[in-house]
Amino acid sequence: MQKERVVFLDYLRVVACFMVMAIHSCEPFYLGGEAPNITSIASRWDMLWITVTECLCRACVPLFVMTSAYLLFPLSKPTGAFFKRRFSRIVVPFAIWAVAYVAWFGNGPASWGKMLFNFPDEGGHLWFVPMLIGLYILMPLLSPWAEKVEARELKGWILVWLVTTSFPFLRGLWGCLFGEPPFGAVPYLWGECPWNAFGAFHYVSGFIGYMLLGLWFRKFAPCLNCLRALGVAAPVWLVGAAVMGLPLFFFVRAFPFSAPYSVAVVMETSIEYSSIGVVLTTFAAFLVFRTFDFGGWFHRKVVQPISEASFGMYLLHMFILMPMSELLRPHLPTPLAILATAAVTFTCSALAALLLRRIPILGKYLCG
Repeated sequence: MQKERVVFLDYLRVVACFMVMAIHSCEPFYLGGEAPNITSIASRWDMLWITVTECLCRACVPLFVMTSAYLLFPLSKPTGAFFKRRFSRIVVPFAIWAVAYVAWFGNGPASWGKMLFNFPDEGGHLWFVPMLIGLYILMPLLSPWAEKVEARELKGWILVWLVTTSFPFLRGLWGCLFGEPPFGAVPYLWGECPWNAFGAFHYVSGFIGYMLLGLWFRKFAPCLNCLRALGVAAPVWLVGAAVMGLPLFFFVRAFPFSAPYSVAVVMETSIEYSSIGVVLTTFAAFLVFRTFDFGGWFHRKVVQPISEASFGMYLLHMFILMPMSELLRPHLPTPLAILATAAVTFTCSALAALLLRRIPILGKYLCG
């Protein structure tokens, strides 16, 4: 029923879905070529707009994780019922669309074989779903603790997690100070090594922190009015955006021309989803969205249906975004090309997902 819905989460999901598509609309400006690589960025002006878009939109995936935690954690259903529902709404649509991407973009048997081990290369954005499934696997285990945890204890665990959000920068600092690490290409931290990937902070790092943050908002965060929320969120967001944007913008000085794809991973260090800048902007965004209580006709007829279709939109949108980007990029200035690609993709994806969801029985397996 309508009264049971958490209205602000509908608005959040709709905006976060658009943010995902805006980020993906940036990537063709610096990723591509015959083999995966960084292509020449035409100008510092292009990099400015890429940076602005990333700072505005990078919170998208963490916001989805926090939404799931806010709604589902701690669990209100038995473990078996929880997993059964997640399987039909998450795993099955993921598998169907993974097959669709490989069938359309794949390169023969090798592409199909890789699906036994991971999400397909042809649908790179699908990485989000296995990560989310991993969090769902942990929810029944942690739910008894989440039911009883007190605010101070939960803040302590979130603080430990916040320490781990500095690790992407610490790995870069190691490389600057000491050069290549003694084993492999990635600097290891506190117990990590080639024969042990599970260092001291492994189990309290990554996206689990956003799950805890969603729990904190649900159980303990005070409800602020719009002005107070903006007063807290604005400086937090500005600090987070600076931490993300400045390294990203100036990194291109070192690699202004084509470079291996692995350089893109280094280039995106400051915008890793589990890095401190993204955490700050995510916190600020969630704080502001929590003040959205605009029900009524617009919410029921527009926002809620798109929110309910958002997972399907996420799964299918790359089929639309890639040709749209190829069509629009040569003819529009960079900011307009990014915005137009995201807007057209969002609109078409919403219409497609809403129509697919109307298919009896099959609809829920296509779009969750």
